[in-house]
Amino acid sequence: MVGVKSEQDQKLDLSGARVLLVEDEYYIADDLRRTLAGAGATVVGPAPSLSRAQDLLDEGNFDCAVIDLNLQGESAVPIADRLMEEKRSFAIATGYGSGAVPDRLRGVPRIEKPFDPPALLRLVGQLSCAKAAHS
Repeated sequence: MVGVKSEQDQKLDLSGARVLLVEDEYYIADDLRRTLAGAGATVVGPAPSLSRAQDLLDEGNFDCAVIDLNLQGESAVPIADRLMEEKRSFAIATGYGSGAVPDRLRGVPRIEKPFDPPALLRLVGQLSCAKAAHS
C-alpha cells in the first residue's frame, strides 16, 4: 500500500537528520538520495566532486555523512580526514572492498556497493545523526 510504512520501516525513521552525501555516480547518488529522503532525512548534496564536497563541508549544515572515497578518479580521503578531525560521524560507501580503505579509516562504518537500502538506513541510523533526528 503506497504511503503506509511497515513496522520495520517506521523503525528506520530519520526525520530531522541532515545527511551529507558525497557520491560521483549519478544513479547511485540518486538512489541514495531517494532512500534517505524516503526515511525522512534531508540530503545535503549529493556532492559529485572533491571541490563540491569541500564546499558543503565548509558550510557544515549536516549531522553526518556518507562518502564515496573515489570521486571521478580523485581520492575523497581528505574529506574523511577532515570529518574525523571535526569528530563528525560518517560512513564510507565503496565498491572496492576494504582494500581500498586506508588503515586509518578501517574503523569507520562502511557499506559496500551495490547498496541494500534497509542496510543503508540502519547504518545511517547508527551514526550520531540519528540522535539529531530524534532530539
